Amino acid sequence: MYYYSNEIVFRGHPDKVCDQISAAILKACMEQDKNTRAGIETMGGKGRIFITGEVTTSAQIDVKKIARDVLNDVGYTADYEIIDNIGKQSADIALGTNDEIGGAGDQGMMFGYACDDTERMLPAAMVILQEFAAWYDEIRKTDSRFLPDGKCQITGLYEEGQKIQKIATWTISYQNTEKEREATDKIIIDKAREIASKFGMEIEKFLVNPTGKFEIGGFDGDAGLTGRKIVVDSYQSFANVGGGCMNGKDPTKVDFSAAHKAREIACRYLPGHHWVEVQLSYAIGKDKPLAIYIDTDKGSVEAPESLYDECTPARIIRDLKMKELDYVELAKYGHFR
Repeated sequence: MYYYSNEIVFRGHPDKVCDQISAAILKACMEQDKNTRAGIETMGGKGRIFITGEVTTSAQIDVKKIARDVLNDVGYTADYEIIDNIGKQSADIALGTNDEIGGAGDQGMMFGYACDDTERMLPAAMVILQEFAAWYDEIRKTDSRFLPDGKCQITGLYEEGQKIQKIATWTISYQNTEKEREATDKIIIDKAREIASKFGMEIEKFLVNPTGKFEIGGFDGDAGLTGRKIVVDSYQSFANVGGGCMNGKDPTKVDFSAAHKAREIACRYLPGHHWVEVQLSYAIGKDKPLAIYIDTDKGSVEAPESLYDECTPARIIRDLKMKELDYVELAKYGHFR
């Protein structure tokens, strides 16, 4: 038996807001031009939102309006100075990623993971936190005592094989007006118990706003940056992470598309195993992966040659309909749900 922790941040966390702004700009471009190439970075803090990166597209969009729409939707006012510093993608990269060559938009390694904990083939603690974060976003829309920023962590007691037995500590820091704190804390605790009970989990202890107060949040309390929550976006530390951000990138960027393909492969190989982890690695401008490594609780599995053919960027984009995804939805609570 051992203890293990995982974490999620809410939609209003500054880093997640930046993820959503980058994703919303990409979504707007892709809706008009499916061949958009993009790597969009957003930073926010102290009344300013700075948007940079590279975009090559025929789409006509209003970057500043898109950013303000995201801020409003998350629960913040839109009276920020928005700085649009987006440029075009390097022509050198385009030499290897155009439709004729169809190579990967970057080098690197991506991981996919699946386990038999839940019907979603994801760890139970991860699913619990995703459901809680989605609920929090709904209650802050209807109850003004709850404000957008926050994060939540589960410390679980596990047996070997990644099976959680119970939640030893549920830690939550949530931004609020500090009015009727006893009542809002009770709402938080009751909902946590309700969600955990659906998975047969008891919660031994709660730590709610352990500093004592959380009224100043969002960009007034912290800076935000696209790509700083890659562990939340992937598997909340239950699996390896390749290191590349998935938000604000078009599907030719294998940081994004190959991570989704690795997840699809892991799910495919899961029957008969407790867990499966898949690594894909690429060289920029080359279409097939350099290597595919499939690891399981029963040992590694050799990847057939046909799987390499499946994992070219063009095939991934086509097979997984990557150009049709709702990029903003993926940026909210994690890409794998």
